[in-house]
Amino acid sequence: MDKESLRNRYKSLRKAMTQEEVTRLSEKITTSFLVFLSQKPDIKHIHIFFSIRRFNEIDTFPLYHQLNKMGYNLYTSEVNVTKDSLDTLNLEEVTDFEEDGWGIPKPIGAKQTEPSQIQLVLMPLLAFDENGNRLGYGKGYYDKFLTTLDESVLKLGLSFFPPESRIPADEHDIGLDICITPQQIHHFK
Repeated sequence: MDKESLRNRYKSLRKAMTQEEVTRLSEKITTSFLVFLSQKPDIKHIHIFFSIRRFNEIDTFPLYHQLNKMGYNLYTSEVNVTKDSLDTLNLEEVTDFEEDGWGIPKPIGAKQTEPSQIQLVLMPLLAFDENGNRLGYGKGYYDKFLTTLDESVLKLGLSFFPPESRIPADEHDIGLDICITPQQIHHFK
């Protein structure tokens, strides 16, 4: 299947999920991630994405609150339309969130920063394959963002669904190191 067909398929699968399913499966993924993270004591700086509710993305807000309570240094990104890239935001002084015009939660009080300290990036995706190739929404923002980070940064996807056997990958696509589903943790590379 080509990328656009896969995108449409996984958008439909997510759209068919109830809010209860999204919550239940998000909780399983959050629990697995926290167990994984407990085995990585050197990781202190984590980049997190915030879910777009209308797309039935994995709910990362409970994870954000848990990581914040645990004392992790948290970051996220926002689209810089002028540069066609992602700007990194430090979440240390966030007081609340508001949705932008696309339904993306924007942290109030976040400060733009350099991404140099980030050690792990949680990545949104529609699908992934058995080799760690990731299928996003097709804008390439995360692929561009990852090129600005140190090669040692862990790239970790979160997915409701098991891997495809193969997703077409372009030269600029950057694969995952790990992907967590409700059923298991997939390691690549």
